[in-house]
Amino acid sequence: VQLMEAGGDSVQAGGSLRLSCVVSGDTSSSYYMAWFRQAPGKERDGIAAIRTNGKTTYARAVRDRFTISRDDAMNTLYLQMSDLKPEDTAKYYCAAQPPEQRLEHFPFMAGAYNSWGQGTQVTVSS
Repeated sequence: VQLMEAGGDSVQAGGSLRLSCVVSGDTSSSYYMAWFRQAPGKERDGIAAIRTNGKTTYARAVRDRFTISRDDAMNTLYLQMSDLKPEDTAKYYCAAQPPEQRLEHFPFMAGAYNSWGQGTQVTVSS
């Protein structure tokens, strides 16, 4: 499966953005999907995940500000981001993996995901 993110931009603090991630290739399968982000010099961190049944998990840093959703008919994953802060500046990646037990307990285990997009840059200025 191939993933392609879009929607990154430069915004002022307090602004909003919506990222999208289009899935192509083997779209006949259901995937556990997630958004990660990586700032320069830092590790890639998981911030939002969504199971095939729609259940979501968020990292504390983005809870109540970001919303992950999926449109399986359009093979697209979304990340609605609001009240953006300078510390949200990073490259954002989407990831996909067929459902497996370890993701139920560790949805932000980057090594568990085999499919990644190329990333989209989000820059938030104060």
